[in-house]
Amino acid sequence: MRSSNPVLTGRGFARINPAVLDGREVPAQGATTLESRPNSAPMSIDDVIIKTAALFAVLVGVGAFAWRAQNTTLALVGLFGGLILAMVNSFSKKIRPALVIAYAAAQGLALGTISWMYEQQYQGIVGQAVVATACAFIGVLIAYKSGKIRVTPKFTRVLMGSLIGYFVFGIFVMLTNSFPSGGLGTIIAIGGVLLASMFIAMDLDQIQKAVAAKVPAEESWRCAFGLMVTLVWLYMEVLRLISILRGRD
Repeated sequence: MRSSNPVLTGRGFARINPAVLDGREVPAQGATTLESRPNSAPMSIDDVIIKTAALFAVLVGVGAFAWRAQNTTLALVGLFGGLILAMVNSFSKKIRPALVIAYAAAQGLALGTISWMYEQQYQGIVGQAVVATACAFIGVLIAYKSGKIRVTPKFTRVLMGSLIGYFVFGIFVMLTNSFPSGGLGTIIAIGGVLLASMFIAMDLDQIQKAVAAKVPAEESWRCAFGLMVTLVWLYMEVLRLISILRGRD
């Protein structure tokens, strides 16, 4: 079962041999099951960690610039630019590191500006959101590695159904410019945080299976990109939840 993250279901991951999807290593005689495999070292977890760290370094650096600029136009540039780059990177068969880095920079423009706007209204909220996002990631990572969270076909179907419903709700909110208030708004915001957190488990599962399938090392860029997409989504959900909770004070 592939990840439901559209980034990690790109054409590059379509080459993974289904025989390894239960977490087993690919046998030696199965080394040719990846079509047109280049003569490069297979991807490792370290490759993904290094690429992910590099992308977040770019995001934070550009985000700091946007924070200081205090220009809401940068948020629009980052949002639309990030959307276009996300689509290109998600569906491109060829890995383009420059475009993945450009996506991180675009997200930096958007998140830096949006975070500054939240900070003006709720002092200290950005720090709280960053810590909460990191804690959620670590918690999901521990739960996944310990087997508390298992990415099964049923798990995937439930999350995908929830994502579709949440996406439809998001479109409704954008068109009506009205997010539910009170207890209902809090429940929906908590649901968004939980949904994004569970998608981290799906990303981790796909990364583990990609390593087991010995995909080419350049696929680590796609994995890092997919994980960044989910973590950025989680951060925004956490930021909104905290703002709702603090708005009651």
